[in-house]
Amino acid sequence: MAIRTIRLQGDPILNKACREVAEMTPRLKTLIEDMIETMYEANGVGLAAPQVGILRRIVVIDVGDGPIVMINPEILESSGEQSGDEGCLSIPGKAGIVVRPNYVKAKFLNGEMTVCEIEATELLARAICHEVEHLDGHLYVEKVIGGLHDVQPEDEE
Repeated sequence: MAIRTIRLQGDPILNKACREVAEMTPRLKTLIEDMIETMYEANGVGLAAPQVGILRRIVVIDVGDGPIVMINPEILESSGEQSGDEGCLSIPGKAGIVVRPNYVKAKFLNGEMTVCEIEATELLARAICHEVEHLDGHLYVEKVIGGLHDVQPEDEE
């Protein structure tokens, strides 16, 4: 496994839509392992493949219960509302208030390419929405209410 370089805001790859994954390959397995290691090294709760320069629909998330690998994620349902500070490993040192659904139901393939569904609330719901938006070429700053503010690195998502 290896730590990958996280692309920062302004890198054009972060504004591009990603391609779906059709099959698991040894290269994609390595990418997923590297993404998990990179996310942990950066003290993040989520990381999307374009953040490490790969335009594939893959995200990894860990809100404290162990890593979740989501390949070709699709949000099926969302409801409720939560508002809170959100950060991004591609925009270090900054955060802003973002309104997200408090509940999401998503379908995805796991690391074994098995179809899965997940129902999530609160931080996990926020993380799923945030990471799926990366796959469509969007950053959370497009949704920030009232501008960004400085944060300490350990406070970032």
